[in-house]
Amino acid sequence: MSTNTAAWLTSPKVHPFEIKPAPMWEPQGTEILIRNKAIAINLIDASLQKIAMIPMPYPSIVGHDVAGEVVALGPEHKRFKKGDRVLGMAVGIGKEKKNNENAFQQFTVLQSHMATEIPEGMAFEEAAVIPLGLSTAACGLFQEKPCLGLRYPTEPRGKATGQTVLVWGGSSSVGANGIQLAVAAGYEVVATASPKNFEVVKKLGASQVLDYNASTIEDGLVAAFKGKQLAGVLDCIGGQACTTSVNVVKRVAGTGIVTTTKGGAEKGVEGVTVQRLFGVTLKDNGVGKAVFEDYLPKALKAGTFVPAPAPVVVGKGLESVQTAVDRILKGVSAQKLVVSLE
Repeated sequence: MSTNTAAWLTSPKVHPFEIKPAPMWEPQGTEILIRNKAIAINLIDASLQKIAMIPMPYPSIVGHDVAGEVVALGPEHKRFKKGDRVLGMAVGIGKEKKNNENAFQQFTVLQSHMATEIPEGMAFEEAAVIPLGLSTAACGLFQEKPCLGLRYPTEPRGKATGQTVLVWGGSSSVGANGIQLAVAAGYEVVATASPKNFEVVKKLGASQVLDYNASTIEDGLVAAFKGKQLAGVLDCIGGQACTTSVNVVKRVAGTGIVTTTKGGAEKGVEGVTVQRLFGVTLKDNGVGKAVFEDYLPKALKAGTFVPAPAPVVVGKGLESVQTAVDRILKGVSAQKLVVSLE
């Protein structure tokens, strides 16, 4: 088998990543080892480098979004076979801090219930945009309270629940995945976005999209939920978006829960629960399997779930990872930055 190479963070806040050899990992139990063909970049990856937001042992590998080809199976694995094309959520940044389970390298170990078959005709670069956005949205929507605890998504789509979800930031990575997941679970979705992204968000399944920059956004959302039962909020932006979401929840009928990727509203607001999300927690409960193993393969094959936001290939090879990480700090809209490793 080939040798492994990774983009290493050799110390806190170091720049750039150092491209150097890494161990050739061996999958254990039901794990799989994949040869990475494409990796996508997330803002948390940049934050882990720039501000060392999570304590890590150094040197460390980071990265969450990966797509590639299965090259080895753990001794207890029964789901995939060598040569299968898969996308997966690399969960090494969790509490165990395992470099073998991170994405910024040529070979990554994946937990089998955090991986999904890539359908024929879908490029690795498209598939790589899915995992972390999907995972984070699924944590907020489907994990038990204090998250929303919604019904799981199905393909074909489940019967309408009669309830509505607010997705704040519908064109973001978490928002684009959250809209599709909530709709597949039988919920109506009202979303916010910039007007230039309204049509993108509607195509993903939102019934209404409101301009989050409008001075009347709070009243507009309250009006949109008139006569509806709010199942909860998935806030993908944080800050003032979270605060406004809390205000909306207080004024409409339904569940008083706001799940948020970044926070921004003080916890303990009377009648409202604000729950911060960490996108790897679903690996330790039934949500990971329900989404990556039971739902997503069927939905991707049927075309009812699509990779979103759209991939933008920044470069080729691990040497391009730093370029992509630097670029994401400048901001992207309705796009996801991808590095090809083929």
